[in-house]
Amino acid sequence: MESGIGRKWSVPDLHFGSGKMKSTVLTSGLLATALLVAACGARQVGFKADVEPIVKQYCLECHAPGGQGTLASGLDMSSYEALLKGTRYGSIVKPGDSLSSVLIMLVEGRANPAIKMPHGKAELPKDKIAILRTWVDQGAKNN
Repeated sequence: MESGIGRKWSVPDLHFGSGKMKSTVLTSGLLATALLVAACGARQVGFKADVEPIVKQYCLECHAPGGQGTLASGLDMSSYEALLKGTRYGSIVKPGDSLSSVLIMLVEGRANPAIKMPHGKAELPKDKIAILRTWVDQGAKNN
C-alpha cells in the first residue's frame, strides 16, 4: 500500500510499542478460524429429538394447558408452536440469539432468581441447558 508520502508500507512496518500487536492479530485470527471450523462441524440440534424430551421432563408439569405456570404466565410448552408463541407478555425464544432469549435467561438463572426455571425445583443440568442454547442459536427450528 502507498502511504501519504509515496512510501510503501505493510503491517510489519507499523510499530505499536512492541511486537505483541502482530502476535495478537495472529492469535485472534487463529481463534476465529477455530471457532468457525467448530461451528461448521456442530451437530444440528432438533426439537423433536433433543429439545422436546427436556421440555417434557422439566417443564410440562407446570407449563401444559391448565398447569400452574401456564395459568400464571400464559406459557404453554406442550408443543413447538405453543413454545414459540411465548407468554401473554411476549416471546421467550429469539431464534438465533440465545443470549437474549428469555427461555435461556430463565433456565440459566440470569433473570430474577425468584423466577428461575424450573421454579422451585432442582436446576436443569448444564448439558440440558447447552442443548437448549444450541437449539436457539441454530434458529429454534421445528426439526
